[in-house]
Amino acid sequence: MPSHDFRKPRLFVDAALESGATVALVRDQSNYLGNVLRLSAGDGILVFNGRDGEWQASITGRKRPDGLEIATRTRPQDRLPELAYVFAPLKHARLDYMVQKAVEMGVSSLQPVLTRFTQVSRVNSERMRANVIEAAEQCGILGIADVAEPVAFDRFLDRRKSERLLVFCDEAADVANPLSALAGGKTSDGIDVLIGPEGGFAEEERAMLLRQPNSLRLSLGPRILRADTAGVAALTLVQAALGDWTTGPGR
Repeated sequence: MPSHDFRKPRLFVDAALESGATVALVRDQSNYLGNVLRLSAGDGILVFNGRDGEWQASITGRKRPDGLEIATRTRPQDRLPELAYVFAPLKHARLDYMVQKAVEMGVSSLQPVLTRFTQVSRVNSERMRANVIEAAEQCGILGIADVAEPVAFDRFLDRRKSERLLVFCDEAADVANPLSALAGGKTSDGIDVLIGPEGGFAEEERAMLLRQPNSLRLSLGPRILRADTAGVAALTLVQAALGDWTTGPGR
């Protein structure tokens, strides 16, 4: 049986949640509940804030939804895996898709990096966070992934914790079984999954990556994947081999 209710609408609110509390709705939330979902006063939804778990709530308001009354907690707060998605930014529609899918795959943070062949130099962090929240609302996720500001590729490598496993996907890697390659990864301090731009890594960037401690160069098969597809494929492999999809010693 599923551990949570898939039928009720879920809403992220940036307010403390406890039994008996009242939460005011902002205009966009009021419009979403009243005009999109056609809900009104007395209807029930589920709410979460990324800190206090998930709660049952009732909509309040006369002409339109304007608040929530918090009732009982349905699920305690959990923790997202120590899994960071590190990526060269893409154009809007594909970046939206990539962020949503990364959240669905359970990442705890998103870090844009600017590589030599990155096609997009500006990132709308507010839009990224909105996509993070929307994906969490739709998929029953309780935690909200952090959205970091873009950094230069070399600066990211200089700042990252060397104890974390760095998995970087490279079309120039020898084609081998990626699950077998991941099996020996040391993940006690977390995992950084790095996806480069459409043009791939420059030779000097590849050399920098190969010098990183606790790193793993991964092939995603015999076909060249688009960057957003590669992200989903890589996160699937990592979660299956080392992440919270397993209950074995690799977790």
